[in-house]
Amino acid sequence: MFKHYSKFLAILFLFGAAGLQAQDYVTLLQEQLINQRSESGITTSDVDDLYVYSQSRTQKTGITHVYAGQKYNDISIFNAAVNGAFNGQELVYMTNTLEANVASRVNAAVPQLNPLQAAASAATRLGLGTGTFSIIETVTTKEFLLNTGNVSLEDVPVELVYVPVGDALVLAWDLNIHTLDGKHWWSVRIDASSGEILDQNDWVVSCSFGTHNHKAVTSRKVKEENNFTLFKTNQTNGALAGEQYFVYPLPLESPNHGDAALVVEPQDPVASPFGWHDTDGVEGAEFTITRGNNVYALDDTAGDNEETIGASPDGGDALNFDFPYNFDTNPVNMLDAATTNLFYWNNIVHDILYQYGFDEENGNFQQTNYTGMADGDDFVVADAQDGSGLNNANFATPPDGINPRMQMFLFSASGPPGDLVTIAEGPLAGGYVGVPSQFGAPIPEEEALVADLALAIDDNSGGESTDELDACDVITNEADLAGKIAVLRRGACEFGVKVLAAENAGAVAVIVVNNVADAPIAMAPGAVGDQVTIPNLMVSLEDGEAIIAALIAGETINASVLFAGPYQVDGDLDNGIIAHEYGHGVSNRLTGGRNNSNCMRTCVQFDANGCVAGKATEVMSEGWSDYFGLMLTMEEGDTGADVRGIGTFAIGEDTDGGGIRPTPYSTDFAVNNSTYDSVAVFESTTAPHPVGYVWTTMIWDMTWNLIEEYGFDADIYNGTGGNNIALQLVIDGLKLQPCNPGFVDGRDAILAAVEMSPYLADEDEKAAVGCIIWNSFANRGLGWSADQGDWREREDGTSATDLPPDNLNPCNGPLSVAEVGDGVFSIFPNPSNGEINIAVATPQGAGTVKIVDINGRTVYSKDVVLQDTVRLQAEGLATGIYLLQVQTDLGTETTKLIIE
Repeated sequence: MFKHYSKFLAILFLFGAAGLQAQDYVTLLQEQLINQRSESGITTSDVDDLYVYSQSRTQKTGITHVYAGQKYNDISIFNAAVNGAFNGQELVYMTNTLEANVASRVNAAVPQLNPLQAAASAATRLGLGTGTFSIIETVTTKEFLLNTGNVSLEDVPVELVYVPVGDALVLAWDLNIHTLDGKHWWSVRIDASSGEILDQNDWVVSCSFGTHNHKAVTSRKVKEENNFTLFKTNQTNGALAGEQYFVYPLPLESPNHGDAALVVEPQDPVASPFGWHDTDGVEGAEFTITRGNNVYALDDTAGDNEETIGASPDGGDALNFDFPYNFDTNPVNMLDAATTNLFYWNNIVHDILYQYGFDEENGNFQQTNYTGMADGDDFVVADAQDGSGLNNANFATPPDGINPRMQMFLFSASGPPGDLVTIAEGPLAGGYVGVPSQFGAPIPEEEALVADLALAIDDNSGGESTDELDACDVITNEADLAGKIAVLRRGACEFGVKVLAAENAGAVAVIVVNNVADAPIAMAPGAVGDQVTIPNLMVSLEDGEAIIAALIAGETINASVLFAGPYQVDGDLDNGIIAHEYGHGVSNRLTGGRNNSNCMRTCVQFDANGCVAGKATEVMSEGWSDYFGLMLTMEEGDTGADVRGIGTFAIGEDTDGGGIRPTPYSTDFAVNNSTYDSVAVFESTTAPHPVGYVWTTMIWDMTWNLIEEYGFDADIYNGTGGNNIALQLVIDGLKLQPCNPGFVDGRDAILAAVEMSPYLADEDEKAAVGCIIWNSFANRGLGWSADQGDWREREDGTSATDLPPDNLNPCNGPLSVAEVGDGVFSIFPNPSNGEINIAVATPQGAGTVKIVDINGRTVYSKDVVLQDTVRLQAEGLATGIYLLQVQTDLGTETTKLIIE
């Protein structure tokens, strides 16, 4: 375990150190929420006990982001929060997920279960056993820190909360357990009375690539003779010491996209001022291995996380990480090179996104926060060639101050299985396709293992099998097997059992014959496979039975075993996937604030098989990750219509392959015709990736439309092109959107980022950018009238292709003041400080006055009698431009309203 929870809990508990400033923000948020109560249903008492749980400032915009939670009876309400963006003391944007009428909805004030009982119940219901929990720290009377209970990789924090369940707010214990296999980091709410799981989320976002039609790729490029320094700034930094990394450098997506090269001093002097191997903020590296302030890259071929600490390549005092790549061998034979590439790309993503606002104050991943802002001790632990899975990659994001983990895996070999067994002479002479097992010694690659074949015969004494050739019982012909390659059938017992029995009888290798007509499989080790030390493989039923028949007939068969490919593919070299996985950490830390890891929920109910059917959400987590992977691998000369598949290298496709999404990404509708309506089409699948694919499609279009207007800048760090503008707006939008956003939430946050952007020159440029963004979204069905419905549902959204009304449409230029005209109403003063008068020329009877913000949200509503002069008190509205609507039975009249 790299980082314990005790410090983290203490920091949260002592957040009041922000003092009066935090309370000032709370007061401003309360005033705005109360002003909107007629629309939201939130009462004054509902927001009496708001508290700031996270606060950060974006350096480029000067905006302070304040995330305030909601309490009742001094007990937090899970994920009930308000997100406010402040320019100084002025509230300029706000979203919330607060609960209304709280007092009438709570079910209890005192828990029936104590925290130890709650943790034991959680462990049991998660299938981990009861655990052996004990309290190691009492933070408050409602917050505790438990030990690992022997079921978690981390200590277990427990806090009393209320959880929305239907119309009720149910008292529960909130806790998280990082399972020992590292595959899940469960965040659960346990009913404080019954011990049932009320709510569940997994902080490990798994991007399983499933099965694909792998094919051989044309080439993989290895060596570029020149050394170069990539995107080197003009700044000098004494901390740089000639560090060198032989990698597939930025912006290459993979070995299929370009040559490996020796990159010198690639670290950014702003994001990593003391280099990538420092941790103490003093010149000089603390580590000569692939470890430093931002990431610790190491192998986990054993697949057991910290059970056995894997190795990291050592660059020596010169920090020279120049290790060769060889694609004509098993990936484990180039582990040092792969781990170096993984280290390099984690640092690259860190340094680039630092420029856009994913910095220390906003919860990035660093051991030491050199600015002293926010929490350190949370560098990324990046596992290379993780042995716990295949065809996968994942990223676990706990709250700020706790280490995230990236796990990169191997992928199935491209092309058909090769001939592992060769018989040189006789009627069976020829090559035989085989599949190596997942245990034992690897199949020899350089020098063949040559020996006679011999049947393994058992006594059928165990009762599990009646086949004497499956080695499931006691082997009776040990003398025949000594020094031979044992041949035996697949049977009732575990593969590890039969292979180990043959090894103990003297066999030097084992060929297992499949007992069904299907293709051979990569045999699993079972309970004892880890004790096997000889090579072993499976051949098909047809081939294997022919060999068995010949041996029974008394023929002598000499065979050689040699592995000559195709070889598995190393995900550590697919840089797009690395950036994708890191992106999960970015979107989790920025949405809802750095201290809340439950604001990117792609599923709201799990069972043993994963997400329950119908419980997948509209949250676009995978979309931002795909976007980061695309953006960081853009190259000069690319076009929007290009085909960009995700994971093409890993699954054995050429660079123009379709990848792992429903279609490749492209602005060309003939290639990718997805729209907001596609989200409902994907309702039947529980995977989050198709929903994310639609979101990426939209913001990818937006990016290329901005590039068309502002050009492409190859300097991804400090450039000013359309690609830089787009990436900045997406990062800013992550900070502005509410916890668990849907598509409309995401769109509105990006548009709000435009309005508060100081890097866009003036109101004309903001209008131009806003116009581009509106057209991009509308073109894919997320126009002005689109409605996302409930974020928990995929099928309740409504698409639209319209743009905002003329007087709110930035395509018409900057918004300006306009009177109602010849209508019966006029408003004054305008601009206003919140005191608004509506002069009524002809009495209209009962009506409603609404004030709507630029994203279509009603921020003020009042029923009035429309005669003479109607006076409104709308103090508390943020400075900006609004739409004022006067609604009567005869229709609606609208005008712009400016609040100063």
